[in-house]
Formats: sequence, C-alpha cells, structure tokens
Amino acid sequence: MRDIRIDRYREFQRRQREALRASQHRHPAAPDSPADGEHRAAGASARTDQGKRFGQAGRPLNRFSPLYLGFFGALGALLAVGLWHALGRLATTITILLVSIFLTLALDPIVGWLGGRGMKRGPAVGVVFAGLLVVFTLLGLLVFPPVISQGSELLANAPTYVDHILDSAWVRRMDENYDVVDKLREAINSRLTDSGFMSQVFGGVLGAGKAVANGVFQTFTILVLTLYFLASLPTVKRAAYAVVPASRRPRVEPLAEEIMRRTGAYATGQVTVATINAICSYVMMRLVGVPYAAVLAVVVGFLGLIPMVGATVGAVVVCLVAFFDSPRSAIIVAIYYLVYQQLENYVVAPKIMARTVSVPGAVTVVAALAGGTLLGVLGALLAIPIAAGLLLLYEEVLVPRQRNV
Repeated sequence: MRDIRIDRYREFQRRQREALRASQHRHPAAPDSPADGEHRAAGASARTDQGKRFGQAGRPLNRFSPLYLGFFGALGALLAVGLWHALGRLATTITILLVSIFLTLALDPIVGWLGGRGMKRGPAVGVVFAGLLVVFTLLGLLVFPPVISQGSELLANAPTYVDHILDSAWVRRMDENYDVVDKLREAINSRLTDSGFMSQVFGGVLGAGKAVANGVFQTFTILVLTLYFLASLPTVKRAAYAVVPASRRPRVEPLAEEIMRRTGAYATGQVTVATINAICSYVMMRLVGVPYAAVLAVVVGFLGLIPMVGATVGAVVVCLVAFFDSPRSAIIVAIYYLVYQQLENYVVAPKIMARTVSVPGAVTVVAALAGGTLLGVLGALLAIPIAAGLLLLYEEVLVPRQRNV
C-alpha cells in the first residue's frame, strides 16, 4: 500500500515538472505569408530592442505551484467575503429595486393595453403613472387623517381614562391593601427624573421619526424607479436579449417574455382581489358600525396582497376591533368573512387568476413560506410568480432535454 502511494506521488511530481517545462517552452510559429513573417520579424526585433532597454523577460510563473494556487485561492475567498458584506449593506437598495421591478411588471400590461388602443408608449406610461399617484394619494388621505385625529383624541382623553381606572372599585381595594397608587406615582416620578430613561424615550421618538422619513423617501424612490423602468422597459429587454448568444435567442426571448407576463398578470390579479376584499370590507364595516372602517379597510387590502394567509389575518384584525367595540358586531363580522372567503376562494380568485399563474397548492405553500422567511412580506409576494417561472423552465427546458438524453 505504501509503495502505491509513493508511485502516485512520483507520478504527480513528474506531471508537475512536465507542465512547468511546457509552460516555459516557446514554440515559434511559421508565418502564414511573407507579410505576416515581416510583421512578426519586426515585432520580434522591437521586443528584442525593448528587452535590451528594460532587461530580459524572465520565466513565467508556474501556475501549478502551491504558492500560486494558495495566493489566488485566498484572494478569491477574500473577494467572495467582500462581495457578501457588500450585498448585506445593499439589502435596502436591493429591496427597493425588487419592489420597483415588481411594480413595473404589474403595470406594464396596462401600458400594453393602452398601446393596443392606439396610444404611444410615452403617454400611456404617463397615464398609468398618474393613476398610480392618485391611488397612493387616496390611500394617504384615507389613512393619515384618521390616525392623526384618533391619536390626538387618545392623548386628549388620556387623563380621563386614568381617572376612570383610579376610581374603579378593584383599584381602590388594591390601594387599600397594597398602597398601589402611591407606589405607582413614585415609580412614574422616578422615571421622569431619570436622565437615562428620558434619553431612551426621546431616542425612540427620534428613531420612529427617522423610520417614517426613511419610509417616505423609499416610497418616493420606488415610484421614480418604477417610472424609469416603465418608460425604458423595451430598451432594457432588448439590451438584455443582446447579451444572449444569437443561437439561443429564439429560445430565451419567448421564455423570458412568458415569465414576465405571468409575473405581471399575477401582480395585477392579486391587487384586484385585495382591492375587492377591501371595498367589500369597508361597506360591511360601515353597515355594521365597526369603528375605524377606512383604516381597517386599507389594512385588509394590504394584508390581502400576501398569498395564502393575508386575507385571514385581515379578517382576524377586523374581528378583534369589532369585539372590543361590541361582541355582537364581532359575531356578524366573523360570519361575513367566513362567507366572503369562500366566495373569494372559489368564485372571485379563480375568475381573476384564470390567465395568470397555475402553481400547485403544495408548491404555493412552500414558496410562500420560503419567500416570507427570506424577505418577509416582499418575499411572500414574489414567491409565487418566481415559482411559476421556475415551473415554466422545468416544463419547457429541463423535461424536454431529459427526454432527448
């Protein structure tokens, strides 16, 4: 066994020496024509003159040397680590880019529909983007005024709520037995006079304000990028297809167009289903008398964008708010959502999603869970169209290739 290992090592050394001699050996090439010979002779004389001026060129590095392999291997590992850290720092930028691309693919079918009615792409993009701005403005007008007014009302009525709690019978009994009110007052005063606690409070307030400012800035950036992508989408696609080899282009272009069509159709269909859910929920809450109907309808609409569980989570939120207002209203709301979700799952969604994506149920659940784990809500939104694209590649590329093997 030892002799076999020694023979293998000697054979490896022999191959290394042969590779080194082959890399150092130069084979003069015969000229194809007299003109080529003259050019090469001139080049050789120029190199000779240059060699006389700057010294003679040494032997090339042995690419099979352990030092050479170790150095460039370590350099590649460091480059990979640096790229990984750079991607971590660019997480927010990548998220903004993905949202912009998703919105672009969702709005491009509408632009194409307007183009099919005789409108040029520039005006069609302007009309669609103006409609998007109107939608965002209406959502802001629906959400922010009630939140501000109800928050101000809560702050104004806070002393009254505190008085009601302190005047309640169970608080009085606890105060008689355990002196709760005085201890609570002492704890509040000590917290208010604690500089560390106050700095944390103001830091949290400033952090919340910074988060709101970042959210507004990111939303504005997404809208601007969406406008640019919509306007230049045909140019971007032509540039991307130009990179593909010409022999593969007739195959790559239809597959890429179908994947983008499925992604855009899925986004449009999901937004339509969520919008119908939000409108019906708003009408129901107004009829039943559930408070904060406008805000809750917007919440239900946004949660409805999340596949599989979004509509159920929105229904639970509305039922909780209705329960704290009136248990009878909560029962009516629960019955409504039980009936509506059956209609949505078996009537509304199949009609709207008929021409979008056909993904098996198990794949949908796994894709939504994986996407939500990796990228949160955005990952859950992108998971199903990505799964549909992968299924298309499986059906049209992998399976036919395996059949021909």
